[in-house]
Amino acid sequence: MSRKFCVGGNWKMNGDKKAISEICKNLSGAKLNENTEVILGCPFVYISYVREIFPSNFHIAGQNCYKIAKGAFTGEISPTMLKDVGANWVILGHSERRHVFNESDELIAEKAAHALDEGLSVIACIGEKLDEREAQKTEQVVACQMAAYAKTIKDWSKVVVAYEPVWAIGTGKTATPDQAQDVHAFLRKWLTENVSKEVSDTLRIQYGGSVTAANCKELAAKPDIDGFLVGGASLKPEFIDIINAKQ
Repeated sequence: MSRKFCVGGNWKMNGDKKAISEICKNLSGAKLNENTEVILGCPFVYISYVREIFPSNFHIAGQNCYKIAKGAFTGEISPTMLKDVGANWVILGHSERRHVFNESDELIAEKAAHALDEGLSVIACIGEKLDEREAQKTEQVVACQMAAYAKTIKDWSKVVVAYEPVWAIGTGKTATPDQAQDVHAFLRKWLTENVSKEVSDTLRIQYGGSVTAANCKELAAKPDIDGFLVGGASLKPEFIDIINAKQ
């Protein structure tokens, strides 16, 4: 089953109009692999601006949203609002949402289901912390996170899962290509046993965690790695090399 390579850039809480226009100039002027889907996760306040200046082949994602369409939820953003300002994707369950803002597996899964119901595509993040990896609990942790999603998600066709070992995010440490492939292969096995063989075969699973121009090609060559969710490197010119990792 051929799965389209998919690269997401998560700008996190970075950037201003000047920096974003520079990123736009770099990416728009580059020769990018046409067989790779590119999604840019930008801060809420710049979504309209980003949608306005980037060509339509770049998808735009919010970095979070809430599980309800509207109401008295100060500081929150709904999927409907994201769509209204030009986003068609949303990143949910990122480790920073889980561990800095204490979001539970259940809340993240509810948000994912609501975003899908409202017509957004979802990058659903999972991943273990260093102490969990060292205690040999990686599979147990990602299985729990996937089980929460599986309880609420009925249609996986607009979902991309991003496996991001927390210990590799922004640390300069990267899971080796074999370590990443092992977890991705486990996730496909889990999907076959708990969701369906069809979803296991068709769902795209990205790797995230200190992906750079130097390591992306080796990671992309692994059979169960279908793209990347990139943090800091997505703000730099080397993001072009990461998008083109399959060339």
